[in-house]
Amino acid sequence: MQAVQLAFVEDWFWATDRLPLGLNWEPVPVDTDGVETLVLPSGPADALESCALYFLHLIQQARHRLWIVSPYFVPDASVVAALQLAALRGVDVRILLPDLADKRLMKLSSYTYIGETIFSGVKFYRYQKGFLHQKVLLMDDDMSSISTANIDNRSFRLNFEISILNRSRPFAAKVAEMLATDFANSRQLSFAEVRGWSLPLRMVSRVAYLLAPIQ
Repeated sequence: MQAVQLAFVEDWFWATDRLPLGLNWEPVPVDTDGVETLVLPSGPADALESCALYFLHLIQQARHRLWIVSPYFVPDASVVAALQLAALRGVDVRILLPDLADKRLMKLSSYTYIGETIFSGVKFYRYQKGFLHQKVLLMDDDMSSISTANIDNRSFRLNFEISILNRSRPFAAKVAEMLATDFANSRQLSFAEVRGWSLPLRMVSRVAYLLAPIQ
């Protein structure tokens, strides 16, 4: 809890140049039941692109399962390559996106990225039960990330975000169960469907793709 409080205080000080009053820094023991947790704040004040490096590392470390949920999927070239490599080495790579989009331009640009990665074996799903806004990554059987960050340039380099990484098989199993329900309520995009996208859709997607870094 104090690691999350520290992230909040750092952002508050960066924005206001003062500390909030009434902070309690007295350590409080927590029964984690064997769960190892990392709290990773990230933002434009970081010396490194912490958020982008965090996701790249998790993608590269996956050995047999990598399930990602993000309302916005506008990855840069390094993430696209990492996802392609993960699928090519036999990892079950699934990306769950909302079918109902609140930002039309973001959804349009995602078509280009889907086209670039689905041919490597990455599976894409569109959630059908309303708008989906969770940001979750499940890696193998014991690593799960609950985050405020999307897979896009804003989260990686412009926005203040926080990610909580848990190493725990029981917790990962609960996340897997939750995501399995979400996948069951989704529609998987097929290779043939993506290949059959119309020329106008591809052209509009490419235009949106060019604007992706500033979305």
